[in-house]
Amino acid sequence: MSSSTEVDFRFLSEPDIIKAGATDMAHCIDVMEDQFKLLSLGDYRMSGKNKNSHGAFLDFPESSPFPNMPVAGPDRRFMAMCSYLGGSYNMCGLKWYGSNVNNREKGLPRSILTLMLNDPDTGVPLALMSANLISSYRTAAVPAVGVRYLARKDVRTVGIIGPGVMNKTTLRSFLMERPDIETVKVKGRGRRSLESYVDYVHQNFPSIKNVVIVDTEEEAIRDSDLVSVATNENGGIETYPRVKREWVKPGALICAPSDLYADREPFIEGEWKCVTDLYPMYEDWRDEIGRFDVCGTLGNEWVDMVDYGMLPRERVVDLGDIVRGVDPGRTSEDDIYFFSIGGINTEDVSWGTTIYRKAVEMGLGQELELWDTPALA
Repeated sequence: MSSSTEVDFRFLSEPDIIKAGATDMAHCIDVMEDQFKLLSLGDYRMSGKNKNSHGAFLDFPESSPFPNMPVAGPDRRFMAMCSYLGGSYNMCGLKWYGSNVNNREKGLPRSILTLMLNDPDTGVPLALMSANLISSYRTAAVPAVGVRYLARKDVRTVGIIGPGVMNKTTLRSFLMERPDIETVKVKGRGRRSLESYVDYVHQNFPSIKNVVIVDTEEEAIRDSDLVSVATNENGGIETYPRVKREWVKPGALICAPSDLYADREPFIEGEWKCVTDLYPMYEDWRDEIGRFDVCGTLGNEWVDMVDYGMLPRERVVDLGDIVRGVDPGRTSEDDIYFFSIGGINTEDVSWGTTIYRKAVEMGLGQELELWDTPALA
């Protein structure tokens, strides 16, 4: 018989979470939609002074006198993202990861992630999970919720800017919501990644009739019903993908989980509609690091524009309010929407909790003992 003070938690490897459904994109989209409702209701908590912090960064100096200390490099950092999500999840979680572009030279992913889930009352750890797939699928499912509510029903042409892993899973999620997509235009920098993306589409989505490599952002955006901008830009504003007013088709939806440089005037004049995953998170970023004053993630740009009186606050809408029907969302076939996606740990917690509970039901993973009786109590 186990003691009343015994604490065990479950370790779930990547094969375990796959068996538990981590790659079930349709289910993940539904879970993301549900967690957006909870965000809109306020049934969540994040870290930071305003309880909406994206997370805590640990980065490195340009140079160091200490021989073992890493130095700065492209996307080289550690990050901790923690949150509580209520509703049926009622769970605390922490996503922890390290990132280094040079990992690819060692055959490793750029980022390596784990997720810890804890009981929100006692703090007892419940699971430690491999989280690369959890993060990848929830990241792709979030823009699909945007498509569910913001894209026209007759989406046929998709523009892809950034032919990486994120846009591979994102295209899969788009097809869940708009299965009549028949043309994909893809813009990238390296020939190898572009050809890999084309091969991926041909092998996985036979319903797509045309896959076209284009040379410019303009070609990817013009005449596209739906656009996904997902790039890793580390060279500053000059390297960001550009979106100009005259390129965007009436009725289009542009999903942006990464930095881009978009014309400001259409936002100011109300021609382009602004939707965020969670506006208070971008406000918290501003409070933590000061005004942005340069473009980056669209939500950051909109916070600056609101602060400067260029954009009325009520014109920036959270997706959760649209999901709940608090805001009507699309009211015209010609409405043009931009969806800023900054990434929220409640997404990892909701999908991780769903996978953890399924794993328990299936008897997957390893039970690890934290203690039988705590040495200090």
